[in-house]
Amino acid sequence: MTNGKIGFIGAGTLGEAFISGLEKTGQVPMGNLYASDVNEERLQYIKGTYQINTCLSNRQLVQECDIIVIAVKPQTFDEALSELRESFLSNKLVISVVAGVSVAKLYKYLPDTVSVARVMPNTPCLIGKGVSAVTFSENITDIHREWTITILEAVGKVHVLPERLMDAVTGLSGSGPAYIYLVIEALSDAGVRAGLPRDLSQDLAVQTVMGAAAMVETTKTHPAVLKDKVTTPAGTTISGLHVLERAGVRVAFMDAVMAAAQRSKELGSD
Repeated sequence: MTNGKIGFIGAGTLGEAFISGLEKTGQVPMGNLYASDVNEERLQYIKGTYQINTCLSNRQLVQECDIIVIAVKPQTFDEALSELRESFLSNKLVISVVAGVSVAKLYKYLPDTVSVARVMPNTPCLIGKGVSAVTFSENITDIHREWTITILEAVGKVHVLPERLMDAVTGLSGSGPAYIYLVIEALSDAGVRAGLPRDLSQDLAVQTVMGAAAMVETTKTHPAVLKDKVTTPAGTTISGLHVLERAGVRVAFMDAVMAAAQRSKELGSD
């Protein structure tokens, strides 16, 4: 990929996911990775686990690295990026994985000559099964675009999109895993209610969700068509679907995505 140095401002769960992904792919020497974090204990854990370099301050990390990944919580973004503007040189690439932070807001803390990538990943990145959407600043170079996609591919699939779609991505794939965890929990509880042991019920729920998703991905068939193939006249599945439709489950999921997308817009305007 590159012999350049990659630094992570924020060594939390998401930052570690990318560090772990890069370690597994072998795209970057681990000695070329750096991290900074307000939690010194966390920083020592990252250093000991992955044998990367650590920095005592964000300023030191920015000065040391060619690629800076901002992986902090939205609530701490302003504090983390304050007083760093002069540390960013024109040849640097900044990759932000902070929810709701637009390219325009990033440039409040960066010189106009720095290349920027705004990314919305999701938590399955932790196991290399994530999906990330990325949008680039107008001044992005081809090599910076390539580096960004390589880093993101270390933890899953990548989609390059216009920035106007990023809030919708946040509502769907960014927050979406939580919706599916809720579905798995509900299916597991229902199995127990119907008489199944908890361990068996949860395994059946998990494998059902995984199998259904794999069917859509592998066959490239519309979910409605696959649903109809399971649904026989006067059968068990149509009885269950009738209850779900009457309860407004479909609309509830749509409303959840829209609410999360709206919150992403609000975070970006704070």
